[in-house]
Amino acid sequence: MTHRQLGTTGVRVSPLTLGALNFGKKTPQQYEDSKAVLHAALDAGINIIDTSDSYHAGESEEVVGEVLRERGRDDIVVATKFNRPNGDDPNRRGNSRRWIFHAVDASLKRLGTDWIDLYQAHRPDPDTDIAETVDALTDLVRAGKIRYFGTSTFQAHELVEAQWAAADRRLNRPVTEQPPYSILVRGIERAVLPVAREHRIAVLPWSPLAAGWLSGKYPDAGGPEWSRRLARQPHRADPSNAANQDKAAAVRELTRLADEAGLSLIHLSIAFVLQHPAITSAIIGPRTVDHLKSALDAPQAVLTTDVLDRIDAIVPPGTTVNPTDDGHVPPSLTDPALRRRAVPSSG
Repeated sequence: MTHRQLGTTGVRVSPLTLGALNFGKKTPQQYEDSKAVLHAALDAGINIIDTSDSYHAGESEEVVGEVLRERGRDDIVVATKFNRPNGDDPNRRGNSRRWIFHAVDASLKRLGTDWIDLYQAHRPDPDTDIAETVDALTDLVRAGKIRYFGTSTFQAHELVEAQWAAADRRLNRPVTEQPPYSILVRGIERAVLPVAREHRIAVLPWSPLAAGWLSGKYPDAGGPEWSRRLARQPHRADPSNAANQDKAAAVRELTRLADEAGLSLIHLSIAFVLQHPAITSAIIGPRTVDHLKSALDAPQAVLTTDVLDRIDAIVPPGTTVNPTDDGHVPPSLTDPALRRRAVPSSG
């Protein structure tokens, strides 16, 4: 694979990142599949693995760690994340210095390594000053526990605030952002991607196949795979949802376009993501080696201007067909107290 520079770091990564969301040890089959996918991805030239301390309660990191020991650590770029709740205690989550220092040591232990290449805030934390987070992560770089740090699903203004906080305090700055991005989820084109280009932030988008909608299997929506998705995220998979009906209509048009272009829908979809100049590497999350193999050649596909224009006609730039696919809804939209002035009770 032709490697791409990770922002301003000088580190070079493959255009596909192996996402470890599906890796775990819940069953012997899941464990064996997880290790097989990891080895196959590394054999194919993928050199960056993205996991999180929240994936299968840390089991994903453990499986990645086992493969690191089997394959050797030095040539693999390991990315993981913190922020998600880890128990009922209110301090075992978020982006505070206290939790970051605890979480990084736990991740290092599960991964069986002395350092993490890229440590990412899994979501914004409105209760913690971004300067505290950047300061704590800078200390981890100086301590040698992490090499770089980044963010995931931050809004454009939050990316800028993090850059300003780092510059103002002469701290290390976040070098990556990990947002959702696909043909069906194009909201980040409005502001996040322009901001990332302006500040030379590497972008590692997740779900380029829109949680399976662009895998070419949507017509089998009644199968076991879709049943799992429906149970896990009904708002994103329920075919009776009006927004999901719009997604289904778009998928049918995109499938026809892929056929006309001589591509699989998977290759069309991943190539679309990789062709944006702000994108560094697309995160794919295969459960099996066959899933992995179906995506490996996607970086070699080049979409013509005509094909890109037709994609824009199906899903206009900056549009997320189902807004719930944006990955994170800020408290300013979910908490009425943040968008309404206090008024006397009507009682």
